[in-house]
Amino acid sequence: MKFKDYYETLGVPRTSTQDEVKHAYRKLARKYHPDVSKDDNAEARFKEIGEAYAVLKDPEKRAAYDQMGSQWKTGQDFQPPPGWDAGFEFSGGDFGAGPGGDHSDFFEALFGRHARAAQHAHMHARGEDHHAKVLIDLIDAYRGAQRGITLRLPVVDPQGHVTTQERTLEVRIPKGIRAGQHLRLNGQGGPGLGKGMAGDLYLEIAFKPDPHFRADGRNVYVDLPLAPWEAALGASVTTPTPDGPVQLTIPPGSVAGRQLRMKGRGIPGAPPGDLYVVLNIALPPADNDAAKEAYRTMAKAFDFNPRQTPKG
Repeated sequence: MKFKDYYETLGVPRTSTQDEVKHAYRKLARKYHPDVSKDDNAEARFKEIGEAYAVLKDPEKRAAYDQMGSQWKTGQDFQPPPGWDAGFEFSGGDFGAGPGGDHSDFFEALFGRHARAAQHAHMHARGEDHHAKVLIDLIDAYRGAQRGITLRLPVVDPQGHVTTQERTLEVRIPKGIRAGQHLRLNGQGGPGLGKGMAGDLYLEIAFKPDPHFRADGRNVYVDLPLAPWEAALGASVTTPTPDGPVQLTIPPGSVAGRQLRMKGRGIPGAPPGDLYVVLNIALPPADNDAAKEAYRTMAKAFDFNPRQTPKG
């Protein structure tokens, strides 16, 4: 997937006001409208312009897009960084593309997960619900926690520039919560109109990248390096878990990729998930004469070719 510079598409700098973005879009839309332009690429160009404007006209989408910074250039290979949109607070139904959009893969990768909720104007109306993705530590899902979470709400300042307002909330993380679940904070969304009640804030839970563990639903996986003799002969080794280290028996004849299941040691729940220990074989380095000789002895001791196709 290739990165798209929406500012470049509209021919405006990143410092442009919302009115300047609108003016640039209208000028280009008139020029490349398929019913007017004789340019062979008018239709494709018109769609590109429309997609760029769909992002930059919306303060919420624009702030999230700007979050990735200006280090990317049009045409570069691109993949959204994990958790790139975490911490942004959005009104309606998140910052999605909305129904019926005809957008690029790049747009869909950033904004295509959600659809904006319909908005209605009344003299007395309940405030909009707000949404945000938040990153928590996996250990918080095991034990529960009280955490301060800072959110950024995109707004347009009096000069027409997109900026963000921050607020910090104390949030109780319940034990056993999974990635993808939502926490509802009553009355923490948009303010109501007139005597209308405030909307709610929905926090979508995601886990911070962890150097040891990865979660899939309630199940958790951890890679465990083994020496070749531990895998071949069996051993009792200490393995990390989110709840602390435990002793694990490695069966003789284990191979790389084998998964050992520790029932009930995944994310708590009813029922709890399991913890899967994925075995990896780590080879000691041949960095001195004694080590090299040990490898030569092994080579003579085993009639073994790892590239030979097993019979049957």
